[in-house]
Amino acid sequence: MTPVNPHLAPVAVPDPALLPRVQELCDLTDPYAVGPAEDALFAAAMAEINAWHTERSPFFRSLYEATGPGEKYRAPLVHANLFKRHEILSIEREDVHLHLTSSGTTGQKSQMFFDRWTIRSAQRMVARIFDRNGWITPAQEVNYLLSSYEPARDLNLGTSFTDNYLCDFAPAREVAYALRNTGKGGHEFDPFGCISALQRFERDDAPVRILGFPAFLWFTLERMRALGMPALSLPEDSLVVLGGGWKGNADRRIGKDELYGRIHEQLGIPAERIRDTFGSVEHCVPYVECDRHSLHAPVWSRIAARSTRTLEPLPYGEAGYLHLVSPYITSVPAQSVVMGDLATVRPGSACGCGLETDWFTVHGRAGVSRNRSCAVAAAELMKGMS
Repeated sequence: MTPVNPHLAPVAVPDPALLPRVQELCDLTDPYAVGPAEDALFAAAMAEINAWHTERSPFFRSLYEATGPGEKYRAPLVHANLFKRHEILSIEREDVHLHLTSSGTTGQKSQMFFDRWTIRSAQRMVARIFDRNGWITPAQEVNYLLSSYEPARDLNLGTSFTDNYLCDFAPAREVAYALRNTGKGGHEFDPFGCISALQRFERDDAPVRILGFPAFLWFTLERMRALGMPALSLPEDSLVVLGGGWKGNADRRIGKDELYGRIHEQLGIPAERIRDTFGSVEHCVPYVECDRHSLHAPVWSRIAARSTRTLEPLPYGEAGYLHLVSPYITSVPAQSVVMGDLATVRPGSACGCGLETDWFTVHGRAGVSRNRSCAVAAAELMKGMS
């Protein structure tokens, strides 16, 4: 009998009497369910989580009281950058189950704190999306190339945590890292190590899973081409799940079609097995591309684009700040976060994949800022190595 992945197991909200609708919403098993019942449940869950944070966070209470009923879900807008400057909790410090940051060793860091419910709930969302795609394979070992940070003592970056967590969905035969721990409190990008790992994996019969920053995979492919290496043919059912973006590398970024084409050309992985994702330490709900490469919102969240001038919600097809809403988070009042990313939101019917939830396209970061993410810090490790 195939074992059930532990990340699909039930998890309970901190207070079932106060958060029954939050529990019910997050217990929905179809990641892309849509309809009036789901919309009503989402609104009820947002009302509960707003009351939860109003009672526990003086910061959120002041925002909530100043927010008029015209704002959908009456959820005040909180910019993600706020968490780079302030530690804002709605739980006691002793209830913090996990502490993650959003950037590397320098620059401003978002400080996000998770109780057990919040992080387990987010992990269960990921597991349900992976399960729907057939990517949970407990009986099939895989070889991993993680295009991210090798674990190190005191490393609490959100991207490192996520990429290592994704290894739980298929048993590891071997794990290789693009960013190697130097033993001196830092990491170095190792393109030759990535190439060597891919060559070993080609000779093995286990599928390969490549997870993490697209930039490191791209620079690995570029190095292979510069060396005149022949294309590899990785085993059937290999999978690429990218995340973290190209922040800090706008001048070297290449389009999605070109990247996916090169992965297929040089590694033999078909486009439908290559998926990008969007997420952040401030909003851990997973957004995973469908087989047509659109980032659909799952049932546990709602998405919108906001005017860069007025912050008013924009109609479908107009670019603005990406606004992400979800009542899953009890530890920090981040249930309604405005990101620094510019995005365009479109209805599910505009995709054609069969999913009916809204989806979005990210156009990049808005403005110029010294604020840096994990991808920005990681990009600095690639200087002079491409």
